[in-house]
Amino acid sequence: MSLNWIKTTSVIAVVTIAVYSISQFSSSPNEAAQQSHSYIVQTKNKAALQEIMVDLDLLPSHDLSIINAYALTLNQQQLETIRELSGVTITPNATVTLAGWAKGKRRWQPKADASQLIEADKVHANKIYGDNVTIGVLDTGLDQLAGLATDLRGRDKVWGTYDAINNTVHNFEREQNGHGTHVASLAVNSDFDINGKIYGIAPNAALVGIKAFDSEGKSTYADVIRGIAWAIDIKDVINLRVLNMSFSGPAQSHYWQDPLNQTVMKAWQAGIVVVASAGNTGPQPMTIGVPGNVPYIITVGAMTDNYTPSDKTDDKLATFSSAGPTIEGFIKPEIVAPGGHVSGLMAFDTTIVTEHPEYHDGGRYFEMSGTSQAAGVVSGAVALLLSQQPELTPDQVKCRLMNSARPAVNANGSLAYSVFQQGAGIINVNDALANSTHCPSSTMDIAKDIAGEQHYVGPAFIDENGNIAIKDSDSLYTWNVAQKELSGDGFIWRTNFDVDGFIWRTNFDIDGFIWRTSFDSSSELLWRSEFETDGFIWRTNVDTDGFIWRTSADIDPNAPIGINRWVAQE
Repeated sequence: MSLNWIKTTSVIAVVTIAVYSISQFSSSPNEAAQQSHSYIVQTKNKAALQEIMVDLDLLPSHDLSIINAYALTLNQQQLETIRELSGVTITPNATVTLAGWAKGKRRWQPKADASQLIEADKVHANKIYGDNVTIGVLDTGLDQLAGLATDLRGRDKVWGTYDAINNTVHNFEREQNGHGTHVASLAVNSDFDINGKIYGIAPNAALVGIKAFDSEGKSTYADVIRGIAWAIDIKDVINLRVLNMSFSGPAQSHYWQDPLNQTVMKAWQAGIVVVASAGNTGPQPMTIGVPGNVPYIITVGAMTDNYTPSDKTDDKLATFSSAGPTIEGFIKPEIVAPGGHVSGLMAFDTTIVTEHPEYHDGGRYFEMSGTSQAAGVVSGAVALLLSQQPELTPDQVKCRLMNSARPAVNANGSLAYSVFQQGAGIINVNDALANSTHCPSSTMDIAKDIAGEQHYVGPAFIDENGNIAIKDSDSLYTWNVAQKELSGDGFIWRTNFDVDGFIWRTNFDIDGFIWRTSFDSSSELLWRSEFETDGFIWRTNVDTDGFIWRTSADIDPNAPIGINRWVAQE
């Protein structure tokens, strides 16, 4: 089975400048003397040109100082007078047209592939759209473009934006970066694609922007913390149930020592489902950053359909998707979602589009890859769950998504990727809504964790050979992480693979847990449909071999943190 790559093509706006001779502007000398035309007049002596302009009573339409020029409308006589000046270059200010990118015409018509990959389209068919749930997007701000401003019924659905940088609230604010709007649109966009499918996962969910990142996608701990605190304060007023965090920073300490993570844990404790991106620094192990390393929250990795959404046989884990385990040995990410070349809303004049114009469609859509996008998809899925079952706690939402996820497996039933790369697998929101499995309470006490009374470690460690391993009383599984590349063929979704809850507990009943870094052409990979979880089983001894990395680090409360780095489309 070979990869079926489809190269992303770019249509470049071709500038066509019509160059005219002076005689082309008229059919006779008399007519030429009467007609006026616009010219770009360049000169090395602007003072002399300005003097002539005063004498001729000419006012420029444009001051083009960048090229030492003015745009002037001149008749034939005025033109001849200015020509007599030395060092002057006169060029007709000809009409500029765009070839291959007509106004209002898209270069490609994006489709709602992410919605179909997680079967949100089946949920939409049952008239479930995420009503009565508000998603907070802590990011670079929010542009209220069509599709974000109103829901499927035409009702306003944006609460505005809280600017955590300046501590102000705005009903409407223009976003300069583009990242926040793109992520938000994957969660709640109410537009329809060419096939009549809805782009957003939860198109009727309400939305609030929390701007903690500037136009360059940079922020500080202090700004992010203030944004999270505002979300906690406002949650009951606007029914903010989901908080999306599509950013990451380097882990500088244990999760419980990090002040940003402490604030994130308080949001989870307050009943807000926090969804964080895994980061775009994979596929190497131990690349999960802050706040994705918080064990309580939902951390999301990315998969890609390999540009063939209708063919699931070549789907695969995105190579950039960050992998676990965390410093404390927890399995991260918990789940993966579509994050390769995903189309979302973004204004044409934002920072990201300016830097990568080839991925903008000339209208309102931009194609982008990253775990940021995967997190946006999951936030929409959470909104669908909570709109139907508002009584669910954050722990229960996390459990439902993981129980119904589909991990990639080989044809022989062994995992195609390690749990540290794919977690429980790709989410399936249709199955999550139908899942009635009882989700037991976690044995991890978040209140004691926040209070500093008890902290926790996961089941992973590094063995004597330097490989990542998982150990419990019964079994030992090892991941060979010597290879650095993640490439090769993909896999298809499978719906009948039995695994005994390796995410929620430390007991394993299957073999073949290999750290996947490459694939041969004969391998066939699949996804299975569900987990049979028995509950949370975590180790609580933080002074033993549970730590697999450094045990302490200094942290700067104003350390820079940014949205996930740009990655090539996959």
